[in-house]
Amino acid sequence: MVKTPITPELLRGAIEYERTARGLKPHRLPARARAQCADPQLAMAESQPSGVRLAFRTRATDIELDVVPTRYTYAGVPPRPAGIYDVLVDGKLTQQTSAAGGDTVTIDMASGAASKQSGPVATLRFTGLPGHDKKVEVWLPYNEITELVALRTNAQVEPAADNDGKIWLHHGSSISHGSNGDSPTSIWPALAASLGGLELINLGFAGSALLDPFTARTMRDTPADLISVKIGINLVNTDLMRLRAFTPAVHGFIDTIRDGHPATPLLVVSPIYCPIHEDTPGPGAFDLTALASGKVLFRATGDPASVKAGKLTLSVIRAELRRIVEQRGVEDRHLHYLDGLALYGQADFAELPLPDQLHPDGAAHRRIGERFAKLAFGRDGLFGGE
Repeated sequence: MVKTPITPELLRGAIEYERTARGLKPHRLPARARAQCADPQLAMAESQPSGVRLAFRTRATDIELDVVPTRYTYAGVPPRPAGIYDVLVDGKLTQQTSAAGGDTVTIDMASGAASKQSGPVATLRFTGLPGHDKKVEVWLPYNEITELVALRTNAQVEPAADNDGKIWLHHGSSISHGSNGDSPTSIWPALAASLGGLELINLGFAGSALLDPFTARTMRDTPADLISVKIGINLVNTDLMRLRAFTPAVHGFIDTIRDGHPATPLLVVSPIYCPIHEDTPGPGAFDLTALASGKVLFRATGDPASVKAGKLTLSVIRAELRRIVEQRGVEDRHLHYLDGLALYGQADFAELPLPDQLHPDGAAHRRIGERFAKLAFGRDGLFGGE
């Protein structure tokens, strides 16, 4: 077998890479951004490689990839299934697998304490691939921190070409991150990128789409042909700010992106339908009764009457985002707005309900991805004339 060093030239979709004692760890925020926020939720989210993939050309029929996954579990709740690795050959899904071994972090939701158990390196094997020269992509799990240790093949490997398509840079919440999706290539941003023929950089951060200035600066400094920001649900379920702060924060976020991308098509996307927070502010919380039976459900704990005092709900955010984009659009013809209800609305919830009251399942991810591709990237879509 030929051993090929795993270098950034073989990877796509990450912002930065960290050399660890065991291998190469992709990050979706640069070190200077990570240094500005000590939130463990953000640290976990940006380290989970949603949208990150190995991409290379080879005639190899057999591939071995050594990895160290880090999984997160919650005390008293059944562990989630292991993350999925998707293997694409010339753009078509060919094989899927999961990694054994690795590290596990267990979080006690009552106390917030976390404990870590270390495990061995895992070897993934992909065999029986076609023997012609081909592009191979190995998409990493969106929900497991992954250290890449070694790559072995039975033929030489070279980096894939960089000009496969326009770069789409997207930022959003756990829904964009992939939560409850079936696999890394079937979460809605990955599916939409595939349907649009685009190269995805996914800055969807679970629980962490909070209009952070360092995220805006990261987007400002990242080359992109198309940009989208999906804003709302995390601001409500963290109860982070009031309407007075929200409006200038959105303007500031867009201003920062525009400092680096003054004329790049930029799409502002409002939240999809989520009944618990449509008209009820946060903070959001786990449903402890459901948790006691081993089931994860979320609920809203705010008072709808407090909206008059400036508390945020999804309905409030949609209306304000539309107003902001209309106001700025007078001078910025490359700025667009997409109502999240066009991606997943009340009728969709009736047909494909959110299993935990917050995150779409695999079928809903596919629906959102297909609709986004049509509404944003289609011939008559919001980006179609750009």
